[in-house]
Amino acid sequence: MEIEYFYASYSAYAYIGAKKLAWIAKKHGAKIIHKPIDLRVVMPAAGGQSFAERTKAHKDYFFNREIIRWAEYRGIPIMNGMPTHHNNSIKISNCMLIAADKAGLDVGALGQEMLRAHWVDDADLDNRDDLKRICTAVGMEAEPLFNAAETDAVVAEYEANTKEATERSVFGSPTYFVGGDMFYGQDHLELVERALLKPFRGSWPL
Repeated sequence: MEIEYFYASYSAYAYIGAKKLAWIAKKHGAKIIHKPIDLRVVMPAAGGQSFAERTKAHKDYFFNREIIRWAEYRGIPIMNGMPTHHNNSIKISNCMLIAADKAGLDVGALGQEMLRAHWVDDADLDNRDDLKRICTAVGMEAEPLFNAAETDAVVAEYEANTKEATERSVFGSPTYFVGGDMFYGQDHLELVERALLKPFRGSWPL
């Protein structure tokens, strides 16, 4: 059994669902296929509004109230408001995840710590000192990952993940696929778990 996992290293809802996803995969012996994406390309391609285009009420609800409630429900800490460096580049951090996966390292642990550090410690995922601390926290050497993240092979995989996400109508982060069936948002993890046990009727895309 496999769970395809499309997400971005700075995604609040990927952070909220990360531990639950790992728990579900371990419980059912499912393999998580990590596919970090450039969410800033994927969302407009799917017809989503940019953050600047959204109303204050929309932002207050989805990026404040919903985040606070879901973090409390999942039993995890989270900072108040948006991280200071949330608008910085996410390319190096996403590519480090791909590099870790290709090197056979625990990409799940690294991804969880990146997400946690950004949303709890206000870490800048475009700052190498912050990224070094994140790597150290999960027992990884940062420099080899920095170097690998800039290689043509890793950058090409990042671009391929992003292209695949747009072609498969991924709306945002996190998005999961089980047997080709798409589940958007960490609030669908219970449905992901059910799909591992018994596929839902019908198919996606329609």
